[in-house]
Formats: sequence, C-alpha cells, structure tokens
Amino acid sequence: MMAILPITIYGNKILRQKTRPVNAVSDELIKKIKDMFDTMRNANGIGLAANQVGFNDSLFIVDLKGVDGYEKFKPVVMINPVIVLQSEETEIMEEGCLSLPNLRADVERPKHVKVRFVDPDENEVELEADDLFARVILHEYDHLIGKLIPDRVNDEIKKKLQEELKKIKRREIKIDYPIVED
Repeated sequence: MMAILPITIYGNKILRQKTRPVNAVSDELIKKIKDMFDTMRNANGIGLAANQVGFNDSLFIVDLKGVDGYEKFKPVVMINPVIVLQSEETEIMEEGCLSLPNLRADVERPKHVKVRFVDPDENEVELEADDLFARVILHEYDHLIGKLIPDRVNDEIKKKLQEELKKIKRREIKIDYPIVED
C-alpha cells in the first residue's frame, strides 16, 4: 500500500536540526523508507532526506531513474551516511528542493564524492559518485546536518532568494504535493 507523507517545508524547525544516527534497521524503518520513496516519486523528486518528512533519522534516498541518461539507475538508500571525500573540482548547477517549493538557485558543489553508509540490509557500503549523483548525495546530506540551499550560495544569490523564502514560510505558494502545515 502506498503512503504519501506530507513534506516539511522551509520554516519548519526540523529542517534546521541535525538528525540522529539510526541504531538498527527495523521493520518500522523499512516502512518509513518505502513511504519516503512513494512520497518522493509523488512529488517528482530525485532525492529525499528523512527530516523532510518529519523523521529525525540520519538517512536519505536517491532515485535518478527519471532523469535523462540515468534510466538504468538503481534507487539507493543511505543510512548514517558520512562524506569521506569530496573533489577539489566543482561545478555550478541549478538546484531545487521539495522543502523549498518553486525555489531554484545555482549552487556550487564538488563534482565527485565518496560516501560511506549502511544499506537497508545493514551492510556497510562505500560508494563513489560523480556529477548529478554526487550533487544529490551532497544536497541530501546537507539536510541531515540542518543545511539548505540558501546556506550554500553567495550573499548576492541569498538576497535574491529572500522574497521567495518569505512566501514559502508564509505558505503563500502553490504546490501539488501534501506539505506539513505549521
């Protein structure tokens, strides 16, 4: 059975809190993860962190299958992720976020990343990613440490985002997926 969870959006305190490490993979956690995939796909997202749906767990999911060139991508669940390595080489790309509806901004991030995490079978995995996959990992990891797109852009861009951020905070936005009412 599909369960679409409401997404927490800008202004909700949980988005600014560091998440707690997951101690064990339980049936309850597996259900949360399935619900997160349903929620992310319903909102046309490509990544979703647990705190974006009100869970204070250190985990996020990524599914790039819907993106051109990533049709064969296997969805990934990263529990207790740790960024082990980030490349010196960076690139700037426009990013959006389900917790910042309608907001888009150019964000500079490392082009390559290595991440260590636990998978749903409780195996420790080390994975390297480039380009969009690396960007999504870093974006979702940011959520787990209480950071959002406005924290990753320069002051000039941050200023331009202020009006949109205020609208989101006041819920003066149109979105076609359920959100947490504050």
